[in-house]
Amino acid sequence: MLCHLLALSTFIVPLGSILGPLVMWLIKKDQSPYVDAQGKESLNFQISIAIYAIVASILILILIGGILLIGIGIFWLVFVIIASTKANDGIVYRYPLTIRFLK
Repeated sequence: MLCHLLALSTFIVPLGSILGPLVMWLIKKDQSPYVDAQGKESLNFQISIAIYAIVASILILILIGGILLIGIGIFWLVFVIIASTKANDGIVYRYPLTIRFLK
């Protein structure tokens, strides 16, 4: 669950949404296959969201990027909360619209 919740550290630390889950995953990945899988899933989602946000930032030039950034932000927050609650219940959660960088 902490791998998913640490993504919220981006409100305090720049790039915290990627660094928080990365640190937790690197520390705990060898102790549990469940933590390994959920850590990879969280990292994949956070990296995907960062890519989507960069593209939306570029699209600000044609006036649709602002709306996309707001939508991406809401999408991100909702799914981080959903994933955290599912992980707390011991359910393997897969984020939607995620590019699988780590397998």
